[in-house]
Amino acid sequence: MPLKKGYSTATAQQPVTIEHRPYSPRYGDTLSDPGTARATLAASNESPNGTTKKSYAAHNQHLTVIQQHVSYWDRDKDSIIWPCDTYTGCRDFGWSPLLAFFASLIIHFGLSYSTIPNLILPDPYFRIYVDRLYKAKHGSDSMTYDNQGRFRPQQFEDIFAKYDQGGKGGLDVDDLWIFWKDQRMVFDFFGWTACALEWVATYLLIWPADGILKKEDIRTVYDGSIFYKRAEETRRKRSGEALSPDPQPSLQTPPHSPSRTSSPTSSPGTPKKILRFCRKENLRISPIKT
Repeated sequence: MPLKKGYSTATAQQPVTIEHRPYSPRYGDTLSDPGTARATLAASNESPNGTTKKSYAAHNQHLTVIQQHVSYWDRDKDSIIWPCDTYTGCRDFGWSPLLAFFASLIIHFGLSYSTIPNLILPDPYFRIYVDRLYKAKHGSDSMTYDNQGRFRPQQFEDIFAKYDQGGKGGLDVDDLWIFWKDQRMVFDFFGWTACALEWVATYLLIWPADGILKKEDIRTVYDGSIFYKRAEETRRKRSGEALSPDPQPSLQTPPHSPSRTSSPTSSPGTPKKILRFCRKENLRISPIKT
């Protein structure tokens, strides 16, 4: 149950405040100080210590959460992301060349200029500078990142407290539509577009079988850990398709093997393993005469 406070998060005179209630800490919640932004942890009530699998959060304590969000594309770790880096990273998800190209074009065209060090002339290569990525933050979104690139647990939890209709543990397309409409700021056309494209990309990346973007999956989008996961899953899938079936155990050639000929023949009753061995060794098996 919610903690008792001397205030209310809704009023009957404004039904919208009842329809979309913010996250309120409850007894037993593992998330402490949800209103305090985390510099290096994408913390939620279910994952108060961020992404602990493979020690992801521990290995990225030198990066803010918004920098972790894009570190997957910084392949050489020089804090500069080229359009070709983004294209390659999207292709590693299994996306088509056209989709990967479109994503790279939109991302770098929209974010490059605000991250360059001098802010005088645009970068001719449309590179994104990771150290200044916080400057690329836009409006009309959930405000989960603050203006310095930290992660705000309260705003993240608000997404689901307000828009997860029915308590599904995630968001479906209807929820996302309502969320997008509610978050729009006046005349913020860039923010409206960027927010819509980001959620479309998130849906394409996760592609939930039941149509629901799970809360934990969305959280790992914020800290970027899901990008490594999806790329690894795609790599394993591709490797599995390319691998041939496991070879059968081989048999050693006996010391006095029969003479080899160009085409083996089989006889009734010959065990399959022996037959495969003989074919491999190019041995001829003569039918047993009775």
